[in-house]
Amino acid sequence: MIDILYVEDEPSLAMIVADSLEANGFHVVHCNNGQEALESFNTARPDIMVVDVMMPVMDGFTLATKIREMDTLLPIIFLTAKVQTEDVVRGFRLGGDDYVKKPFKIEELVVRIESLLKNSPKMLFGQKLMIGNYTLDSLKHQLIYQGETLKLSFRESELLRKLYEQKDKVIPREEIMRAYWSHDKYFTGRSLDVFISRIRKYLSQDPRIKITNVRGVGYMLTVD
Repeated sequence: MIDILYVEDEPSLAMIVADSLEANGFHVVHCNNGQEALESFNTARPDIMVVDVMMPVMDGFTLATKIREMDTLLPIIFLTAKVQTEDVVRGFRLGGDDYVKKPFKIEELVVRIESLLKNSPKMLFGQKLMIGNYTLDSLKHQLIYQGETLKLSFRESELLRKLYEQKDKVIPREEIMRAYWSHDKYFTGRSLDVFISRIRKYLSQDPRIKITNVRGVGYMLTVD
């Protein structure tokens, strides 16, 4: 099921759109403003975001800017009554993938969502990754080796996916912690070391796979 993070501060419209999207087979997480959506992003890990622009606390453009600092692939659709050309241009320049003007028909929104997901790198390449002799199913959070399946936690799965998608590159520790633990004040660098050790153990059946700790910088996954 496709997960949508829907951000809209108008309660009646939000209820109608969320219910309509659910009726079309999507799973919807609704947030009332940009700040709430930003806080929910790391746990919801949506397949696509549908975002109103004019909202209290944090507007949609600011939200999109912050999301793009963490995720450059996630499709973002702006829903807004701001229809001036400069607003549309700004939305695309801030990382939006589509711009739907209010009022709109739910059928149009569904088609636009489906169109973006069809060509989304996350949907095309993000589900199953071949990591040496292992297969990572990042949607089911499963690691498969020679027919045996290991269930991973959400963060274990996401961390392994990130390491592999940027294999042969050092990922700074701060970037990892900001991406997956930015709202957990109890999570420390030592906690991250424990996660890395656990993932190394999961991958230990294939000696070609290495996760190197680059002291003072971060981690790098390689497959010989």
